[in-house]
Amino acid sequence: MLNMAEALARLGALAEAPVTAQLGSAFADAGFELAVVGGPVRDALLGRRTNDLDYTTDARPDDILRIVKPLATATWDIGRAFGTIGAKVRGEQVEITTYRADSYDGVTRKPTVAFGDTLEQDLARRDFTVNAMALRVPGPALVDPTGGVEDLLAGRLRTPADPDVSFGDDPLRMLRAARFASQLDMSVADATVEAMSRLAPTLSIVSPERVQGELVKLLATDVPDRGIRLLVDTGLMALFLPEVPALRLEVDEHHHHKDVYEHSLTVLAQAIDLEKQRHGDVPPDVTLRLAALLHDIGKPATRRLEPGGAVSFHHHDVKGARLARKRLQALRFDSATIDAVSQLIEQHLRFFGYAEGAWTDSAVRRYVRDAGDQLERLHILTRADVTTRNKRKAGRLRSAYDDIENRIAQLAEEEELNSMRPEIDGNRIQEVLGIPPGREVGEAYRFLLDIRLDEGVIGTDAAEQRLRDWWAARG
Repeated sequence: MLNMAEALARLGALAEAPVTAQLGSAFADAGFELAVVGGPVRDALLGRRTNDLDYTTDARPDDILRIVKPLATATWDIGRAFGTIGAKVRGEQVEITTYRADSYDGVTRKPTVAFGDTLEQDLARRDFTVNAMALRVPGPALVDPTGGVEDLLAGRLRTPADPDVSFGDDPLRMLRAARFASQLDMSVADATVEAMSRLAPTLSIVSPERVQGELVKLLATDVPDRGIRLLVDTGLMALFLPEVPALRLEVDEHHHHKDVYEHSLTVLAQAIDLEKQRHGDVPPDVTLRLAALLHDIGKPATRRLEPGGAVSFHHHDVKGARLARKRLQALRFDSATIDAVSQLIEQHLRFFGYAEGAWTDSAVRRYVRDAGDQLERLHILTRADVTTRNKRKAGRLRSAYDDIENRIAQLAEEEELNSMRPEIDGNRIQEVLGIPPGREVGEAYRFLLDIRLDEGVIGTDAAEQRLRDWWAARG
């Protein structure tokens, strides 16, 4: 629970921070107001780490620049049209924005930029009450016209104004509600949830790039399943990732199978835990988390009810990889992320053949070769995909994967698996066979790579002789 005495002490420290104190004095000397606003104030109250500092003021952009330039090592005005000036002060990046009183056309989500006259007017237009607080400096004085502190104490997320108005101004705020619910471990007020369900179709006016940005931020939280559930329950997820709510497969009275939706959320949670265990305090691996969330999205399209009450999902890995590629392209993800997620989904079942019977060294080499630079993510995803409550089965699968990782490490040490390639390169293939560059060189390369995978290192002389024999047999 929020300790107000400690929270107020942290606000005091925020106001006394060198950057804030210097800017506050400079703006006051010039006859203008200045306040730390939004996330930094919220995070200071909660005891969370504060990153970028955001300020708001009654000064107009030209005045902001005039006041800040003598204090800054660099300034930029790319956001001048929206009243924002950026600067680097005492080594920290800050943004200072003129009070705003925007209005929206409700169709394109493009605001009509209008500068406001008061801090309270600026705060009233923000997304949620916990982000609608400000700390006036110098002073300091906490300004909280919409009850943000009360909501922090209650662990409640709600909009400063009527949620229909707030979400009507910018439908992306509905996705931000899900992200903040996960990020801040807060429940969302009933009226806010109802508005999200009612206004979900308005998300269509928001660009795919902005939707993608919020999805990434949600997946980067420590416990994203709270926000994912909210997006699914309100119908928002169906608008940009419909394959996720589709995982809630209907189960008839005769055919039984695992709840794929709950399984997927469990896999995501376990992947996050393993990510932290194996890599420590590093930036969240959103690519891995996307693959974990989407790894079974091919199941609804491949579901078959078999005689005797069984349910099958043949080739759901391949189908899921295709669906993921199409959906992530629509959300404007970069090619590297799309390729990685699709590859992980397509390969996430490969290991289970190993659990049924030990692989040859050749099979292990191919597993490594096919995984390529996604091998570590595939390790995590495959381990996270074990959600059975049967402790004996879970233990057997865990031991089997321990074994395959140990074998990979041993083979890597012996054979440099990370740089798996034939013992003869393309230039030497041309010299040995006396052929020019072309398709046949590629065929010869693949022939030698298969030998490398199947038999390991055989030596350059032996590889050249095998190559000559293969070439002669081709006629």
